Amino acid sequence: MAGLEWYQFALIGLIFCWSGFVRSSLGFGGAVLALPFLLLVVNEPLVFLPLIAVHLLIFSSWIAWRGHRQVQLAGGAATAQDSNIDWRYLGHALSIMIVPKLIGVVGLLTLPGNIMTTVIFIIVIVYGASYALNRPFKSKSRVVDVTLLALGGYVSGTSLIGAPLIVAVFASHVAKHQLRDTLFVLWFILVVIKMVSFVIAGVDLQLVHHLWLLPCALVGHLVGERVHRYLVGARSEVFFRVLGVVLVLVSVVGLLSTLSSSS
Repeated sequence: MAGLEWYQFALIGLIFCWSGFVRSSLGFGGAVLALPFLLLVVNEPLVFLPLIAVHLLIFSSWIAWRGHRQVQLAGGAATAQDSNIDWRYLGHALSIMIVPKLIGVVGLLTLPGNIMTTVIFIIVIVYGASYALNRPFKSKSRVVDVTLLALGGYVSGTSLIGAPLIVAVFASHVAKHQLRDTLFVLWFILVVIKMVSFVIAGVDLQLVHHLWLLPCALVGHLVGERVHRYLVGARSEVFFRVLGVVLVLVSVVGLLSTLSSSS
């Protein structure tokens, strides 16, 4: 990110605050809801994906461990349903997702940046539209489950934004009180695979920028924790519809900008 203007750094910091807020409040979406904005600042996915990946590793492990400690302090998990994580379904989902995930990782490291940027914007447009229309992805059969998990694994491998497809399945099979922490364990495992591929391929992990972006994400994370407690007990359709409209508008602008610059 060398050579950026001060206001670009300021925008990136604000977007990472937003990413931390979304991740902790919803349990997913820290990448999918931040990448469109980041790509409008610097149109290079491989600059931001390592940063987002490290944040996912840190905050997902923190939240999952804290949930585990809360269960232990409450007397421990006498049964699988008492745990904060559904390990059985997590293992089942990973067995479906692992091969598409690895294929997606290879695609990210070999395809040109403008193609990956276009793919990211298209996925976010579809995702945002589903929420704007109040018709989020839902899984209704075993075939749909497998298809969505496989696609989610592949998209996660390419750009870390497979959450909408994956959550559609997990929400149908994991108890509400276990959903967020189970997803965070899943994100941790998927991101570890991504980070290993980055290291092997020699991708710049932007380590120096974690010194100032981690605090930005932490601020958003702490605010998001409060919002999460509110969303768990409230109807939030309006929030998601507004969010969906904003995502569509931003992604359309970004997609048009990418297509015009590559033509």
